[in-house]
Amino acid sequence: MCGLGSYLIVKDERQGANAQAAEPAPTAVARDISTRAADPAPLTAKEVFPTSKITIPGTPEAYQVLKTQATKDCRVAADAELRKLILRLKCSQVVRATLRSPTKEYLITGGVLNLETAAGAKQARDQMQSMVDRNAGRFLGLIAGKETEPLALSATHVGWDTRGHYVLYCVIARADGEDFAENDPYARQILYDIVELHLRNSVLEKRATAPASPAPAD
Repeated sequence: MCGLGSYLIVKDERQGANAQAAEPAPTAVARDISTRAADPAPLTAKEVFPTSKITIPGTPEAYQVLKTQATKDCRVAADAELRKLILRLKCSQVVRATLRSPTKEYLITGGVLNLETAAGAKQARDQMQSMVDRNAGRFLGLIAGKETEPLALSATHVGWDTRGHYVLYCVIARADGEDFAENDPYARQILYDIVELHLRNSVLEKRATAPASPAPAD
């Protein structure tokens, strides 16, 4: 049984000054992703992990994508009570990938669970911490061939968040199979990069917006 830790992902909310000048017409409008009924198209691996390398805006380094998977069998994403929870909340698919960190010192599985409603996604988010703390369930890493076994056999750190009817998560293991240093800052940064910056603010931001209709001519 491997050890399991979790970090709370803290989002940096920034408020800009009120703009007094007239702003240009928007090029995109919000799209409803609060339920699967409003957002019925399944996610694809290409949508979530479109290239062989994931680059985080503002940084030159990239995460190498080793393997991707899109499946309707949500049981592969978690075990024990956590698995029962996501199935009870009508998870219809999981899209995940295993990545290697830019320094090659960490292995990562990042994924998206497609639940029925935003309320269900928030319920899952709120109950997961207790399950992880009690060792009553864990997210499972995706093995991607030789040298990625630490995702299944070693201590891991996890983090998760929601957007709309989706739960986003990340599992991290050290590539050498060793335990994490206490309050490992690199692990925290990886969780933020994958869950918040890539999955939430890039992948699902695109799903949550649609091109704006052109303004009528005068």
